Parts: sequence; C-alpha cells; structure tokens
Amino acid sequence: MKNNSELQTDVQNAIKWEPLLNAAEIGVTAKDGVVSLTGVVDSYAKKLEAENAAKKVIGVKALVEKIEVKFPNTWTKTNAEIANEVLTGLKNNWAVPNDKITVKVEDGWVTLEGELPWNYQKEAAKSAVNYLMGVKGVTNNIKIKSESQDAIEKKDVEDAIRRSWSVDDSDINVSVSGTTVTLTGTVDSWYQREEAGRIAWKTSGIWHVKNELVVDYEYAYS
Repeated sequence: MKNNSELQTDVQNAIKWEPLLNAAEIGVTAKDGVVSLTGVVDSYAKKLEAENAAKKVIGVKALVEKIEVKFPNTWTKTNAEIANEVLTGLKNNWAVPNDKITVKVEDGWVTLEGELPWNYQKEAAKSAVNYLMGVKGVTNNIKIKSESQDAIEKKDVEDAIRRSWSVDDSDINVSVSGTTVTLTGTVDSWYQREEAGRIAWKTSGIWHVKNELVVDYEYAYS
C-alpha cells in the first residue's frame, strides 16, 4: 500500500515521463488514493496527457482534474475557425461516418452531438478534435444507437473481458438489461476499469455501458 507522499511522487514522475509534458507546470496532490491535478498548460492535448498518465499509476482510485488551458495570444482563433477545423478533422477520419455529428464551439470549448452505431466511432470523433490548436476542451455528447438487432448475451461480455490479459475478471460482475451492460465489482487499477468498459462497448447491439467498477489497489493484495 502506498502512502499519500509515495502516490504523489509516482504520479509526478509519470507526468514528467511524458515527452509532451516536459515544460508543463502541473501540480499533484494525493489523499487516500484520490489524486488532484492543477496548473496551466498551453494545449488541450497536454491536459489529456497529464490525466491519462495519472490514471495509469497504480494506487490511483479517483482523479480530480483542474488543469486550465491557456493559449499564447498568437494562438488565438475564433470559434468559427475552430469549428471549421473540427469539421475538417472529422471528415478526414475514416472511422467517423460523414454528416452524423454536429459541432458547437463556445470560447474554444467544443461540444460534439449526434448518433453513431459504435462507441469506437464516438471515441474516434473526440480523438480527431483533441490535438487541434485552439481547443480548450471537448464535451462528447454523441449517443450510441446500435444498428444491430442482436440480443446482448451476458456470457459473451464475460468471455470477452476474460480473454483480456490486462484485466483480472475475478471480481467483475456483468449484468444485462435490454441494450445496457452494467459492470460492478472491484479491480486494482484505473487502467483495468477503463479497459473492461472499453471491451464491453464492443458488444453487438449495445447502446449503453454503466461502468460501476471500483478501483482498489489494496484489493490485489488482500
């Protein structure tokens, strides 16, 4: 079990290890497995890198992210310019169906809306925006509406999670209600929690995933 100081140091080192974040000023505090990130960066991509680096550290149970994105004056773009670049990025991404997503930009913050048949397309749409200059943040409100009429089988989801070498499924419970899959139980890292959710999202016929898995590093050693 890591104490607060050890966890803080591990997260700080993980963030420093990311090449994109070498010059970023990010503060880290840790208390009982809850890690808070603060500071100012000059791109939304750096904010995401810091968040993702922290999530991968063993012992992190929850993340409070308060990093602010501020651009140099020379990087300033109008909302219309950002919207046009977002639309171009979506159009050039092979994984995102054309004309299925609407884009709204307010003060550099991008909101994506619409309906897509697969979650990987929703994630691809957000990824197409993450690294655009001038973007301060992204709200991904795209809904998943599967075109498949297949009934979701609980065992299929359980088997898919079990096949993953990176997820310990010994305390993951799967329940199915219509087009919704719910995951409950305990895993020993944030990475495993997100990976289990990602696998569940690949289920044919799925519309929703409720990922209620609890992260408990000590669970692996109990």
